[in-house]
Amino acid sequence: MIDTQVVYDTLIVGSGPAGLTAAIYNIRADLKTLIIAGNQPGGQLTLTTYVDNYPGFSTGIGGVKLMMDMQSQVKNLGGEIKQGVVKEIKKTADIFDIYLENGEIIKSKSIIIATGAQSKWLGIKGEKELIGHGVSGCATCDGIFFKDKVVAVVGGGNTACEDGSFLAKFASKIYMIHRRDKFRAVQIEQKRILGNNKIEIWWNSEVTEIIGQEKLEKIKVKNNLTGEEKLVEVDGLFVAIGREPSSIFLQNLVELEESGYVVTHKNPDFPTMTSTEGIFAAGDCADSVYRQAVAAAGDGCKAALDVQKWLENGS
Repeated sequence: MIDTQVVYDTLIVGSGPAGLTAAIYNIRADLKTLIIAGNQPGGQLTLTTYVDNYPGFSTGIGGVKLMMDMQSQVKNLGGEIKQGVVKEIKKTADIFDIYLENGEIIKSKSIIIATGAQSKWLGIKGEKELIGHGVSGCATCDGIFFKDKVVAVVGGGNTACEDGSFLAKFASKIYMIHRRDKFRAVQIEQKRILGNNKIEIWWNSEVTEIIGQEKLEKIKVKNNLTGEEKLVEVDGLFVAIGREPSSIFLQNLVELEESGYVVTHKNPDFPTMTSTEGIFAAGDCADSVYRQAVAAAGDGCKAALDVQKWLENGS
């Protein structure tokens, strides 16, 4: 149980690469730091079976192992990680009151929001079970594992077309599956897809089921005009229908983009600060572009350094 009389120097919401990196830096700066782990401790990386693009691991590392090691590093430095979900944040004078879903209230002088963003999934049979076993929400993370393989991409926006172009560097065949009869992506991204002979486009089509035991084996695809269904053997399925930043609890507290991403760079002296003095943001919850663990970790470092400077200046 957290001592409700304690006022933390900084409270970090989220336990992915951004949040844990921020904690490491703040703890080493002798700031009393608490991490609220959230409803997915370790973040999205725990859904990635194998990571070989995070610096420092010459033969790669499992996503879960990487996050467990980062958590251990935080704890070994003396940091606290609490299981829980933040429901609401209120500011009273110079102190923030952080309300958890279990009813606890924690006080802190500053806050780093590092809640990440969740991939939007299809919500169909077989999907959840095979995420990380052939089903992925990140082509740049997992594309290299499908060299000379057959894969499918679901979506029709910029992300889907970018993923298709990227995967063409590795895969032998790519099916682009889109529920409409034209892409929503910008023209330059569409041209890269339409002009690639590795890519076959299935218009007016939807994946209705994902089939496999220990790994992805087949997908069931339905033409939404004719009703025709077919089973297609694929090695990988990349779902690229968008991402949702975990920021609902921040509404009316900090400025959010229309898409829900946290707006930073409101103060030139503290680039990671949000529109609310004392609240900072790092990682995918404030980044709709890069979406990489190493970029999130870098953001976490920046936010921690901004917090240190802000507190030293008398907040």
